[in-house]
Amino acid sequence: MQKPWKPSVTVAAIIERDGRFLLVEEETAGGLRLNNPAGHLDPGETPEQGCAREALEESAYEFRPTALLGLYIARSMKNSTGEDQTYLRMAFTGELGAHHPERPLDKGIARALWMTSDEVRASVARHRSPLVLKCIEDYLAGVRHPLSVIHTDPSVLK
Repeated sequence: MQKPWKPSVTVAAIIERDGRFLLVEEETAGGLRLNNPAGHLDPGETPEQGCAREALEESAYEFRPTALLGLYIARSMKNSTGEDQTYLRMAFTGELGAHHPERPLDKGIARALWMTSDEVRASVARHRSPLVLKCIEDYLAGVRHPLSVIHTDPSVLK
C-alpha cells in the first residue's frame, strides 16, 4: 500500500517596512538560505496565531496578521534523505510590532535582515523555496484577502 500524501502545512509572514522586506537567514543542509519568517502550523493554534508565533520566534519582531496573501504549494527533495516533500503555505501580511533584540532566535536561524525587493530578486539562488519571492511579488502586486476567508473550527483550539 502506498504511503498517504501529507503535505506539511506552513505559515509565513510577509512584512514590509520602508520599502524593505523582513527575511531570515537560516542554516540548512545546503548552507545558509533566505526565507520569509515561516514555519509549521502547530496543533491547537489558528493559522494567524501560528504566523505571529513564527515571526516572533524567527525574527524577534511581533507581528499581527491582517490579511491573507494566498495559499501556495511547492515541492522539494530533502537533502539529507532524498525524500519528496510538499509544503502548503499560508502567507499573511499585517502589522509589524515591537522588536525584541534580546530575544534568542529559533534554532537554525542565523539572523533576521531587511532587504529591498531588488535585493530579494537578486538573491534568488539563496532562497529556501521559490515561494519566498512569489509571496513578495504578490504583496507588491497588492494581493490581499480578508482573514474571514479562513475558518478555524473551535475543535482545533482544544
